[in-house]
Amino acid sequence: MTNETNTYQFSGYGELYSYTLLQDPPSGYEWQSPYVIALIKLEEGPMVLAQLTDLDGEPQIGDRVQMVTRKLTTDGATGMIVYGYKFRAIR
Repeated sequence: MTNETNTYQFSGYGELYSYTLLQDPPSGYEWQSPYVIALIKLEEGPMVLAQLTDLDGEPQIGDRVQMVTRKLTTDGATGMIVYGYKFRAIR
């Protein structure tokens, strides 16, 4: 048995496939409520689940989106800031 590791590089661009407005977030994320969580179909084919950010109105299925790095949370009052990916519409 071999243990293979494959590396993939994605462009960070895709299209909004589906979304919902999350009004009852998990513990620790109440300060973000309500927020839009979306299923993004990347240009390369795979789909990812991510939060939409920088919204100017209601998102539309088929909107072109791009990945951005944003703050996800802070670990404690003076702790480490955790960053991750979100997506925003390309205008």
